[in-house]
Order: sequence, then C-alpha cells, then structure tokens
Amino acid sequence: MKKVLVTGAAGFIASQVCKVLAEQDVEVVAIDNMNDYYDVRLKEYRLQQIKQLKGLQFHKMDIEDQAALKFLFEQNKFDVVFNLAARAGVRYSMENPHIYMSTNAQGSLNLLDLMQKYQVKKFVLASTSSLYAGQKMPFSEDLAVNTPISPYAASKKAAEVMAYSYHYLYGIDVSIVRYFTVFGPAGRPDMSIFRFIKWIDSAEKLELFGDGGQSRDFTYVEDIARGTVLAAKSVGYEVINLGGGQNPISLNTVISGIEKRLGKKAMIESKEFHIADIKETWADIAKAERLLGWKPKISFEEGLERTIQWYKENHDWVKNIQL
Repeated sequence: MKKVLVTGAAGFIASQVCKVLAEQDVEVVAIDNMNDYYDVRLKEYRLQQIKQLKGLQFHKMDIEDQAALKFLFEQNKFDVVFNLAARAGVRYSMENPHIYMSTNAQGSLNLLDLMQKYQVKKFVLASTSSLYAGQKMPFSEDLAVNTPISPYAASKKAAEVMAYSYHYLYGIDVSIVRYFTVFGPAGRPDMSIFRFIKWIDSAEKLELFGDGGQSRDFTYVEDIARGTVLAAKSVGYEVINLGGGQNPISLNTVISGIEKRLGKKAMIESKEFHIADIKETWADIAKAERLLGWKPKISFEEGLERTIQWYKENHDWVKNIQL
C-alpha cells in the first residue's frame, strides 16, 4: 500500500486505523462528514489527533456525495479503500432507518462504483456482529445471516452483498471485517462502556436494559484497527470476524469492573430488554488468525483499565459529553 482512502476517519475505529497506516508510512486520504449522531466534540478530538499524522490529508466529505467522491478519485490513485464510514447503533436505526440505508448501503455503492471506474483493486468494509442475531455461538463466518433484526444490521448486510456483486463483476478484492463490540479510549458515547463509566463517575442513574446478564465479546480498539489494516491483503472475497474470541463478558461484570476501578457504586435503573438487542455475542476468530495472522493482544481487563485512565486524564471535558 502506498496511498489509501479511509472513510469515517474521525470515527472511533477509523481514527485508530489511520494511526496504524501512518506508522507503516502509508499515505492516507481521510474523509468524514462530521455528523452529529453523537457529541461532535469526540470526533473533533480524534480529528485533531489524526491531523498530526505524517502523510495524512483530511477532507470534510460525505460518502453519499457522489460528485465530491468522484473528484477525490480523479485526483488520487488509491491502492485500497477502507470504508469505515457508517451510521451505527441498533436502536437509533429504528428511529431513522432511511439514513442508515442511504449511508451504509448507498454510500458503499458509491465507493464501489468509483473503484471499478478508477481501477482501485482492494475494498475493506467494516461490518457488524449484529448480523449473527439468533445464530449458534461462537459465531463463524459461514453462518447464514439472512435474518437481520434491525435496520442497522440490514443496511450492513446490503453493503456486504453489494461488495460481493462488484467482486464478481469487476474483480474487486473484498475483505468484510465484522466487528464485535469495540471499546477503548475516546469511544462512542452511545455504547455501554463509555456510558457506564460516565454514569458511575457522576453518580447518575445507570440505565440497564434487561438484567445485565446479556454478554458481549468485547474487543479493544487497537486490536480492531490492526486487524482492519491486515485485512487489506489480497483474499478474493472473504468475511472475517474481528472479536475478542474469549468467553463473552456480561454487562454485570463490566459494571463491577468499572465500580472497582473508580471506587464508586452504580445506581442501577433497570429497564426492559430491547427487542432489537442480542443476548450474547461470541466470535470464532480462527479465520482471522489463519488468513491474516491476527488475534487480539489486549485483554478485556487491560483495555478497561486503559479506557478508564483516558477518561480520568480527559475528565475536564469528557464529563460534559452528551450521551
């Protein structure tokens, strides 16, 4: 790789992907529309960090804007497109499903179509473990994922199958990386760990949907970023899980871990389990190790320690982030 495009670059995962690429002396063209789905101060914080990276140029741009994207492809010869721009979040996708389809599906199509016109050979698409709802654990990539239970998951499935079409028709090499509950410093405030830390620290009521027994295969963001970059190798068309690969960790365990590290008790407000949520996730990551030589390095405990340390170091402004 000499020059790549990274979409959604001010996002939680994509900003870390930019760092990994810069460390490998890859020239990065980074784009993000800086939307306000969640508190934009977090995106601005990450953006300021990546703007300092060597060989990175940033453009405020939306992957739904075909004309702007076309100009970008005309001006640059990309070796790889990393599409990490997405509308995320299961529950909000029920409130505004149209924007999920237009960004996650149509936006991916815009990129794929320009790739075939400008002879860009490699596409890395960020996808989601939400597609595995109702399947047998641990989730392996060969499971049929034809019953998405949220517009978010459905829009990601649409992007995956469109990528397959472009692989079949035009020979674009495609890696689909399905992420499993990513966490870490400067994470998304709509995800549980960020919210739990903030609620416990500020002695606010902690909203817990269900009894807390639901569990996730938490994966540290630096491991996810490293796996995403490794997925730029030539594979044909492959779906690859990037997850912790350990026994799933319950939300109750997460809460107790945060309580211990902050020295404070949670004031839990129990709410009904959400219909679009998944009870458990657990990744089979054998394929990632076989194809990419990847497996996670950071344990959940170490990742949680780093996340809380970042929260403490940035407390003056993070405490005001809107959830």
